[in-house]
This record gives sequence, structure tokens and C-alpha cells, in this order.
Amino acid sequence: MGTEILRPEVASSERRLTASEFQGLAEIPPEVEWFANIENANTRRAYRNDVEEFMRFAGILKPDEFRMVRRSHLIAWRKQLEGRALQAATVRRKLSAVASLFDYLCENNAVPFNPADGVKRPNQGANEGKSPALGDAQAKAILGAPDVSTLKGLRDRAILSTLLYHGLRRAEVCSLNVMDIQARRGVMHFVVKGKGGRIRFVPVHPHSLQCITEYLELAGHGDVPGEALFRPVRNAKGSLEKALTGHAIYKDVVRKYARQLGFTPSSICVHGLRATAATNALDHEADIAKVQEWLGHASIATTRLYDRRMMKPEDSPTFKVSY
Repeated sequence: MGTEILRPEVASSERRLTASEFQGLAEIPPEVEWFANIENANTRRAYRNDVEEFMRFAGILKPDEFRMVRRSHLIAWRKQLEGRALQAATVRRKLSAVASLFDYLCENNAVPFNPADGVKRPNQGANEGKSPALGDAQAKAILGAPDVSTLKGLRDRAILSTLLYHGLRRAEVCSLNVMDIQARRGVMHFVVKGKGGRIRFVPVHPHSLQCITEYLELAGHGDVPGEALFRPVRNAKGSLEKALTGHAIYKDVVRKYARQLGFTPSSICVHGLRATAATNALDHEADIAKVQEWLGHASIATTRLYDRRMMKPEDSPTFKVSY
């Protein structure tokens, strides 16, 4: 069997590429391969911007010039980034993007070592996430804010419940279809399409299931498996069958009710609801390894950024002082 796939007549009959196409793909630099292999559009866009910024700083014009980069170039870039008063998390992300590229080049023997190794990254804020979590009273208030006598109110309540009870990313909520609510071992689950094309199954909370059921009954597309779960209720420019965008979820749902309740605008965002869900689960003794899987994190270190239990103001020694 093994020798058959090497026979010239078999190889030529099965080939779908022309000789020139085959040669062209063989000559693609690994730097380009690395970028093409990033599946998530948001990650690809961020990494493209960061790597292109480093290229401008270092004067790199061609992919193979990356092979001349040394640690000193990256240290100089880090100093330049810090000199622009960028947030520590932003500097870390930019350095991580370039480090990821060089990891790939090392794996492909294009460079002998990763020059990003040993380049210290700012650790300010490294142990806590930027998105503020809501308190329990605030979470309850925003869940109860939509007017459920309207289709939009039913939809918005279902979206807020999906965010606050499951810790999904904004893009993951947008990508849910009706058929992505499935029974597994007698329990309804969301089939969540996460970063890097990874699929995970998240049990649906009873509150969310009830909210979604009531929304779909009025919306009328609950029996169409391929339809987007959360759709616009009106759209002057196009079809109502397309999924809501992430921007619409932020602007027309999360921010709308936050303002309605008088929350400080800077204190709430869609990602903050994800932090709220994770913190609440950990508060109620969920295992952090289970929370990591639940959130779809590749590393438990990322999950720890969502653990706000040590930041609860009511536990501060301030409120233990008594005179």
C-alpha cells in the first residue's frame, strides 16, 4: 500500500494542481504560511496590524528579512511602544504576535531561534482582565430591563441571558443558529463555534432556554434549523434573516440597557458580561479547570484573568475597620 502512493502514474492521475501551481505553493515563504494558517478573522486582523507595525519599525520589506531579526530589535521596539504610553496589555499583545510568527519559523527551521524569547514584557495588569465584571444586583437588573411585551424585548432578554449565564464571546453568540441548540444526554446544549474553529458544547441554563423559547415562538423561525438564532427585528436596508452583528449586540442591546439603568458607560461592555459569568461561576465554587473549558480558553492562565473573587469591594479590609 505504502509503495503504491509513490508510483508516478498514480501521482500524475491524482494531481489536481498544475506543475506551475505546485511549484508556486512550494515556494511560499513560511512567514506567509503562518499568517494564512490563522483561522480566526479577528486574530488575523490584529496580528496583521501588529506584525506590519513591527515591520515598519524595523524597516523589513521582504518576508525573508525576518530571518535577520535579533532580540535587540525587539527590545528596541518594546521601548518605542512603551514610549508611546500604550497600555501594558497592548504592548504584550504586539510582542506576542511577533513571537507567534517566530515560533512558527522555528518549527519550520527557517530561523535557528526565536528572538522574542527572553524579551521581557510589561507585567502591569497581567494578573487581571481589563473588562469590569458586574455585581450580582447589576446583572439581575440588566436581565430584567427589556420590555418583554415586544419581540425586540424578548430577543434582547434572550441575548442577555445567553451572555450572562454562559460566558459566550460576542462572536460566538452571533454565530449561533437555531440548530445549535441540541439535546445531549437529555440536556439541551449550545453548539458553540469558538476561536480557532474549536467546537465546544455548553449546557443551556433553564432561564436562557425559557427566554429563547419565548423569543422564537414570537419570532417564528424556531422550526428553521439553519436560520440565525438572533436576528434583527427590523432592518430598513436588508433581510431580517441575517444574524445580528457583534456591534449591534453591543450598541442596541448591552449598551442600551446599561444606559437605561444608569450604569457608567465605561463600566459595561459585552466582554464584561463574559467576565461576570465567569466570576459568578467561580464565586459559586465552580472548578476553575471546568470554567476554562466552559469559556473555551486554550490556557488556564487566561481564565485566571476572569477570576475577580479577590477584587470584591465588600471583602476589603476597609469595611472591617470600626471605631
